[in-house]
Amino acid sequence: MNFLVISAHDYRSRRKAGIHFVTAELEKRGKTRFFSCQYSLLSQLKSDPRASLAALANKKTVHQNVECYLWKTWIHPFNVRKAYLRPIEAFLFRRYVGRPSPVLVDWVKEADVVFFESGIAPIFFDLVAQLNPRARTIYIASDDLTTINAAAYVKATFDRVAPQMSAICLKSRYMSDGMPETSNQYVIPHGFDFSVTEHADPSPYPTGEHAAHAVSIGSMLFDPEFFVVASKRFPHVAFHIIGSGTGAHPGYGENVRVYDEMPHHLTLPYIKHASIGIAPYRSANLPRYLADTSLKLMQYDFFKLPAVCPNSIVGDYASRFGYEPGDSESIATAINAAIAAPRIASRTPLHWSQVVERMLNPMQFEDTKLPSA
Repeated sequence: MNFLVISAHDYRSRRKAGIHFVTAELEKRGKTRFFSCQYSLLSQLKSDPRASLAALANKKTVHQNVECYLWKTWIHPFNVRKAYLRPIEAFLFRRYVGRPSPVLVDWVKEADVVFFESGIAPIFFDLVAQLNPRARTIYIASDDLTTINAAAYVKATFDRVAPQMSAICLKSRYMSDGMPETSNQYVIPHGFDFSVTEHADPSPYPTGEHAAHAVSIGSMLFDPEFFVVASKRFPHVAFHIIGSGTGAHPGYGENVRVYDEMPHHLTLPYIKHASIGIAPYRSANLPRYLADTSLKLMQYDFFKLPAVCPNSIVGDYASRFGYEPGDSESIATAINAAIAAPRIASRTPLHWSQVVERMLNPMQFEDTKLPSA
């Protein structure tokens, strides 16, 4: 089998997302290629996480047995945000799709299965259908298109082509709310890399200095004000902020430690040996599906870490304690409850191999059916 993944991520990036783990599993099953798009000179102005790979742009390389290509153009299409500029947006997207990379054309022709990750990738569906109508087409809904503020052109294209796809894989049942009505939707949650236990020791925390250690991983919608409040209310707790994308806030207490982004495996001891985990999203209006798809919350749960997160994404997980962003009293209540809570796991995640099996053959599994079906 020949697999092709189209994404705005890059398989060689240090920062790992679900699509990286899916690709690693595909590589075990056949020849796998990863085509990274929506990268241009504009990307350098927006702190694109692929900037460290700029020297590899427009070159085929092999990374961990996966053939990779980062397609860099002078300009890439984007969400113009203003309705009166939509004709310009549509022009940019049509031009982008109408002049595809020769590498993408060749890889599409040779693929047996093409995976489109949510974001810009669905705009290439028509190209795939034209060049290789026999290829199976699988959409991976890592995020809702409205939530990630995808361009109107992308959303309109996806709504049109979604019924024609072989399968639409939703990370959470809540994602169906934002999907066009089709019969090819399946719920296939995030997988988990169980080998993390091999990298989670020893503890990085000093003994005796603080009564408890709280850890926050990642930069998505990071809210520094949470730690301004928490560090003052809990001077006996050490707060460890890893990879937030921001430096130390002047309002942080002396009990806050700020770390640069680090390789995923190096964050694991900080999670396993913490007292509580924190998902400090700054918005109270988070999509419901984040309760099931937040990778940091999954990691906290795997290591049986009580977690503090906004009320809107507590979901039905007993190990989570919610607060309202900006509300100092609710933040304090949630932290107190988490520190006092027992260490339990609320779910048993799928292995990534099980996730990929379901993506390739969703109809063969009872647990992929939407609850309303």
